[in-house]
Amino acid sequence: MRDQPECVGGHIYSGVQLLVRNAGRRGINEQGWYAMYSAEINRKQPALLMLLVDQSFSMSEPWGQAGGSKAEALSTAVNNLLGNAVLLCSKGGEKIYNYFEVGVLGYGPATGPILHGADRSRPVLPVQDIANNPRRVDTVTRRVPDGAGGVVAIQQQMPVWVDPVADGATPMVDAFSQAEPVIAAWCAAHPSSFPPIVINVTDGASTDGDPTEAAIRIHDLRTDDGAALVFNLHLTGLISQPVIFPNSAAGLTDPNARMLFEMSSPLPPSMLEAAASMNYPVQTGSRGFLYNADAAMVIDFLDIGTRAVTPTGLKELTDGGNSPDGPAGDRPETF
Repeated sequence: MRDQPECVGGHIYSGVQLLVRNAGRRGINEQGWYAMYSAEINRKQPALLMLLVDQSFSMSEPWGQAGGSKAEALSTAVNNLLGNAVLLCSKGGEKIYNYFEVGVLGYGPATGPILHGADRSRPVLPVQDIANNPRRVDTVTRRVPDGAGGVVAIQQQMPVWVDPVADGATPMVDAFSQAEPVIAAWCAAHPSSFPPIVINVTDGASTDGDPTEAAIRIHDLRTDDGAALVFNLHLTGLISQPVIFPNSAAGLTDPNARMLFEMSSPLPPSMLEAAASMNYPVQTGSRGFLYNADAAMVIDFLDIGTRAVTPTGLKELTDGGNSPDGPAGDRPETF
């Protein structure tokens, strides 16, 4: 049964703080709680990545100095993430290994699965299905180094699974509420897997109430390896200093940003290491939360947020082995 929010010593504890406190009541200290996120990931024991994507009208606003709308930049980042994941799980070959499953729920004019090939009866897809079923393949022009100090324009094929949408309200409570039974069913079917990772991307203004309680219910879902992780990526058109992986809400003047921070999980050690390797200033207690970031930071955030679902069995592919479900070795570079 879900733990109720508490007031202890005059302090109202957030969902994440309660999660750690309640772990202590179960005999798990905070260090042990972080250490739980270490399950090997392979085809028999996949991981789950669930993206909640704001598609409301406000996502049509310009995104800082990026030159496009929030919706356009976000769809590009999501498509890049999915494309890189497919490449990693195939290592350039034709065979793709289902090390993880992905769901993408959009919320705006409607709430529901937006990943091409998914629907309400099948909101989560294995990576092999994602690879084989893009919405379309676009031809784009990219400028790349020519090896002689200049640049050259080349044509590249880019699969597209998610298109930009910016219309309607921001039913964030509905999005988390629809994600909850999907994640609960997945945890029941994969009790030994790495806990689900939920990444909510929004400009922060929920129009159907406070989503905190719905997020706490997802925090309470778990596998044997730990509780579900909820991360939040907050986009804004303001040009100001970004806040990345903070360990407190100090300096967040936007109440929506503060709300999303309080809903966000602390980063497990593997993700702290990933963020540090990208030269982000993180420390124990840093949460999976980003505020007022540019496009490059969003791509990094999605990379770090999914770093834990790097398939440990993939080392057998890169080493030339034949058993992708074999013993885990050193973790390869993630997508």
